[in-house]
Amino acid sequence: QKKKLLEELGNNRLPYVTPADADFYQLWKTKYSKLIFRKSDTVPEELHQMVREGFLTLQKHDCFFQDLVRIKGKDFVTPVSRILIGNPGCTYKYLNTRLFTVPWPTKGYDIKYCSPQIRDACKALTRLNDYLHIEAVKALQGQNLFETKEIKDTTVIDREQNFATSLTEKGSVSKDQSSCCVPEDDYISLKNRTSYNLTLLNYMDPLQMLYLKQEPYFGMGNMAVSWHHDENLVERSTVAVYSYSCEGSAVAESNEQKLKGRDPAVWHVGLKVAWDIETPGLAIPLHQGDFYLMLDDLNMTHQHCVLAGFSPRFSSTHRVADCSRGTLEYIIGQCELALQNLQTDSDSMALSLKSLETAVVKQVEEIHNEVEFEWLRQFWFQGKRYLKFTDWWLKPMAKLEEFWRKMEIMTSLVLSEVRKEEQIKEQRNETISCFLLVLTERQRLRKEWTAR
Repeated sequence: QKKKLLEELGNNRLPYVTPADADFYQLWKTKYSKLIFRKSDTVPEELHQMVREGFLTLQKHDCFFQDLVRIKGKDFVTPVSRILIGNPGCTYKYLNTRLFTVPWPTKGYDIKYCSPQIRDACKALTRLNDYLHIEAVKALQGQNLFETKEIKDTTVIDREQNFATSLTEKGSVSKDQSSCCVPEDDYISLKNRTSYNLTLLNYMDPLQMLYLKQEPYFGMGNMAVSWHHDENLVERSTVAVYSYSCEGSAVAESNEQKLKGRDPAVWHVGLKVAWDIETPGLAIPLHQGDFYLMLDDLNMTHQHCVLAGFSPRFSSTHRVADCSRGTLEYIIGQCELALQNLQTDSDSMALSLKSLETAVVKQVEEIHNEVEFEWLRQFWFQGKRYLKFTDWWLKPMAKLEEFWRKMEIMTSLVLSEVRKEEQIKEQRNETISCFLLVLTERQRLRKEWTAR
């Protein structure tokens, strides 16, 4: 799709607008209304301070890491350094790389941190997470009210209206006012779509980067993160992004210049309608402490990118990750399911399989692959990074390795059984056919991971 779009454009560039343009607010309202933006002065100063100290603590302890990701069979190192913080046992997968949460302080969990400062940094991010959850619920409720009002009143938002509070005023929807308009089922849905279970933290200093990609469609300049949809999320869930750029004199000087298009010294978020060359894009400046919300299906219908400024920048991107197959609880359950097919003789202590049914063998071997390639190799591939924070993941990984060893024995037992001559030929062939597919995939993935 990207290639086709670029061919269609040729040497031309698509138009985009910034808040300095006359038609900015009208375009935002009609094509990007599910993007909500808040300026830093709407956030409590105490929270800014806690989060800023948390970011700087993590940076001081060298807790941000570039990821090795895989795109179309090739490995790339991300220009942005990241760390994942969130609910204990949760993971987040993007571009074929699974990240494991550094657990934030959670009731009922005994989490030992490497230092009190790292614990405080994780605690600050839970405070930010709680705040952004409340703001997202209010914004979604506000949009429901806004859309109802729209039917009666189609007045164009005055473009002079304050950029930070266009679309939904902070606090404009009181609890009493909103709850009477939102049925209970909808309220549960709102809560589920805004209950962030993790945050992916990002850090980048653009001046330390030898090369940054140029934005290809609009000519918006240097990109820190290319155009994308966020992946591995609960459907129609909100994404909240808190931005903290370490602004200095370069930004102040640049702000005095009258530039056409976006100011290259200032970080921006870029938005566009996915694979559309009719609708102009948006480039919205991000100053220290601003945050924005991508509501409902915006992440599916639109793409976004991050445009680099001159100063270093942190961001905390809060997500409702789809953890149906991505929690420690899930994979332990899968392993226990697989091991139900292994039995030990009470006298000889010899191990054997309870069933050689094709479906059972296939299920066990697929779980074997899942625990090896989605968990153990993904963790140890870049897992030592987590020891800078806590040893929380070491015991679960040791447990998963023990399960894996037993599954290796189960694979050997299947091979022993199918070699026996008394096996019925048809059943034997059926078992071998399905078994061989999973083993071939295992061999291929082992080679790929060795190379990585």
